[in-house]
Parts: sequence; structure tokens; C-alpha cells
Amino acid sequence: MTDWRDDRIGSALRGENPTVLTRLDSGFVVLGDSQFLPGYCLLLTDDPAIDSLTDLPRARRLAFLADMDLLGEAVATACAHLDSAFRRVNYQILGNLDPFLHAHVHARYRWEPAELARGPVFRYPIAARSAPEHQLGPQHDPLRSALTTELRRLTGS
Repeated sequence: MTDWRDDRIGSALRGENPTVLTRLDSGFVVLGDSQFLPGYCLLLTDDPAIDSLTDLPRARRLAFLADMDLLGEAVATACAHLDSAFRRVNYQILGNLDPFLHAHVHARYRWEPAELARGPVFRYPIAARSAPEHQLGPQHDPLRSALTTELRRLTGS
């Protein structure tokens, strides 16, 4: 049996991806594997053959960007409710590692070290990002619940 991480979109389509919070018009909202900055989510395309934003027809491209915006609003609201030090949301569509369209949505906080708070999230050392205490698990259930509730409120579902 293969690990769901080997086929994140296929596992989401089959209902086997445990990180999925909800499905939106253009894809799936998932919690990031690491929550070193609580609230880190991704929007995954629902078509694994789509490599980049420009592979989509314009209407689907705009739907993806609208869903990324909606996800950012949900992250901002949920994270501000859970942590008074919430500061802002960062958005990235990189496509350098995984061969399918996905957008990163990161919550940023006032408690971040000054030398890291001003730059992109990926300036954090890999050891910090992959630390065992930040790996997605039951300790993130309140965050999962807050994000899901906010996504449902925003989508009216």
C-alpha cells in the first residue's frame, strides 16, 4: 500500500488524505505537514496533471486564485482568534518541488525572530520547519477545527 503523501491529490480525491480540511471550487484545502507557523495551509489543484497556474484555462485560473484568497481570509481569521500575536498572511505559488499546482498560505506572527519575520518562510532553517513537535498531529485539532469552521462560514457550507 502506498503512502497518501506519495499522491496527495489522488489521495484527496479518494478521501484518503488526512490533511484535507475541505474541497473548494478549484481544489483541496489541506493543513501543512509542519505547523511551525500555526495555520500553514495549502490549496492543491484537483487535477494532478496541472503543473502551473498558466496550465489552467482563464476561468479556472481565476477560480484557483479566488480560492487562494478565500483560504487566506480563513487563515487570518482563525489564527487571529487563536493567537493574539497573529500579524498577517503570506501567499506563495512556487512549483519548484511538487509537480502539481499548489499555493502556500502562511500565517505570520509577532513572536517570530526579527531576522526571519521580514523574509520568506523558507528562510527558516529546515531543522526548525521539520522539528517533530511541529509535525501535524492531534495537538493541532483545535487549529484544524477553527480553520474548518471559518472555511465553512466563508463558503456558506
